[in-house]
Amino acid sequence: MKTPSAHSFLDRRNFLRGAGVSLALPFLDSIVRTVGASPVKPPVRLGFMYMPHGVIMDQFWPKSPESFLDTPPPALEALRPVLDQCLMMKGISGVPISPFNGAPHALELSTWLTARLPDSETRSRVNIAISADQVMANYVGAQTLLPSLELATMPQTHKENQEGLHEAYYSHCSYRSPTQPVPAEIDPRNVLNRLFGKRGKDARVTKASPLDRQMLDHVIGGAKDLRKTLASDDQQKLDEYLDSVRSVERRIAAIESRQAEASLEKAGVSTKKRHAADSPPIEIKIPEGDKRSEYMQVMCDLNILAFQTDTTRVSTYIGSTPNGVSYPELGFTDTHHSTTHHNNGEEKVGKVAAITKFNIDQYAYMVKKMASLREGDGTLLDNCIMMWGSGLEDGNRHSRENLPFILAGKGGGSLHTGRFLADTKGNQGDLLSTLLSCAGVPLDRPVGIATKEIEEMKA
Repeated sequence: MKTPSAHSFLDRRNFLRGAGVSLALPFLDSIVRTVGASPVKPPVRLGFMYMPHGVIMDQFWPKSPESFLDTPPPALEALRPVLDQCLMMKGISGVPISPFNGAPHALELSTWLTARLPDSETRSRVNIAISADQVMANYVGAQTLLPSLELATMPQTHKENQEGLHEAYYSHCSYRSPTQPVPAEIDPRNVLNRLFGKRGKDARVTKASPLDRQMLDHVIGGAKDLRKTLASDDQQKLDEYLDSVRSVERRIAAIESRQAEASLEKAGVSTKKRHAADSPPIEIKIPEGDKRSEYMQVMCDLNILAFQTDTTRVSTYIGSTPNGVSYPELGFTDTHHSTTHHNNGEEKVGKVAAITKFNIDQYAYMVKKMASLREGDGTLLDNCIMMWGSGLEDGNRHSRENLPFILAGKGGGSLHTGRFLADTKGNQGDLLSTLLSCAGVPLDRPVGIATKEIEEMKA
């Protein structure tokens, strides 16, 4: 195999460019290695994925540490192939919500990454704390095009004021400062443009129009020259990465096409040739982003691409918020919130369990794909910490004693995975502080109510 010459090595933050569009490169040994030196260690990325309203505990928590890998509970079935790369802990308590006892849903998401209650003296405006993701973004954000990436499935427009609290608390988990909630992007096309759109000298997106196939062809065509300078393993990585970019673009275009057709048909405009005597098409209400699973998986893929290309090292994805979302894919239209107040009724308990499993399945989709992507001496997942969780333990009682969390990824070797710790002593702030420490972020103060790091999590 021909060894690239010294001048052919590129800086880690180079891009494929063309037609005003840039594609950040994935982590390639041929690019980050200097002649005669060892490969550069990939950076650690930290991601958070959220679901509201808690879980059905006996279908979420493993029966024992010994049974965790071989016989996981029903909610975790989709994670079975990567459970050796997961860590679960029971005993992480949430932030006590007094004096806001009448605001469980306003606080389940807003305290999730802040581990702090809002200021009780300024309830009508946002005043809480910087969130853990933004603490990391402040530390590593200057090294990437985007300091952080915030995604959501639903618009952040819920209007409710439990205990007089500002409505933003219902639908935001990221806070740049105590008074600045960070908005999340819900449109996959806009996310794609943020990652791969036309950029000016300051790295800001200067053109937000959709990537068309011609532009993408032009840029990907430029990869042919780069490919010739790469080792065979890196050629395969580059091919897989470009295929992923193509796949996400096609899937976003398909979602947009189906939504446009449905809108036209509803307005009486035919999008297909039909006989005049044919019955008009029945009205199909397409959920936001078409099928929720398809929408969520596209967003997960965009998150993967952002990490794979080192476009950002910090992400949050709010899978849903306590705003009455439903899951018609599961065969019922009851809202998530209404089913959580099940009073132990068998039918509603079954629906909550199905919703929980659905959301964990999407998380599993993401982490399994990360585990399949090679990076450095391991996989992309090896160099990430991906947390799934909820801001309540039990939606029926609004309890917060044992918040449900799943961690996936080894954080560059900082986490000891493949375990269920059944009796962890710690709170939400302790967990977040430990995750930041494992991601290499030095802390000059604890996160929220933290009093320590949870040492048993670490490798």
